[in-house]
Amino acid sequence: MEQPDLFPPDAGRVGTDESGKGDYFGPLVVAAFFLPEGQEEVLRELRVRDSKMTSDHRVRDLADILRRGYVHSVVAIGPEKYNELYERLRNLNRLLAWGHARAIENILLEKNVKLAVTDQFGDKAFVLNALMKKGRTIELIQKPRAEEDPAVAAASLLARAEFLKRLHFLSKEVGLELPKGSSPPAEAAAVELVKKQGPEALRRVAKVHFKMTARILAAAK
Repeated sequence: MEQPDLFPPDAGRVGTDESGKGDYFGPLVVAAFFLPEGQEEVLRELRVRDSKMTSDHRVRDLADILRRGYVHSVVAIGPEKYNELYERLRNLNRLLAWGHARAIENILLEKNVKLAVTDQFGDKAFVLNALMKKGRTIELIQKPRAEEDPAVAAASLLARAEFLKRLHFLSKEVGLELPKGSSPPAEAAAVELVKKQGPEALRRVAKVHFKMTARILAAAK
């Protein structure tokens, strides 16, 4: 028989979102944010919205405020670990589900929350199956454009801020500016990196399953 909660549920919901999924360089970061009931107006006043509609400078500022004031969790999968997991799973949605599930579970260590909202990136069962015992009782809602929900928007800001920080330090580590996205500047930087440090350097800083890896290796010869 399932044991009843020792404490009443915390009113509010968890929002989760990821950053770095479409960026060739840098980690995949998933964040979860607990929005207490009645706090939506506070986030609106702060102008919390999807990180894709927010400048990098503002992302960092808002993330700093959110980290100080709210329960949250950030799960970062660096490029080397990302490449290892992707080669094992061969499915980005399963990797995303693992990250979202871990971020939710971390919130549940502090809050007895019963609802989580996330963007629709694949079969909801992926996340539900990835949740451990404590998370199995949570109601999970996946929906398109979930970033319109302030809890998810806040999570997107936390995830992007962590992504930007880690990309900055990766750039320092390899001595080369690693651009965001997967555009021609990113491809050109990757070619330069391979020419200077060899093809194995890509695994340390990039998501090598992207199709552009083949073009990069060919151009760097």
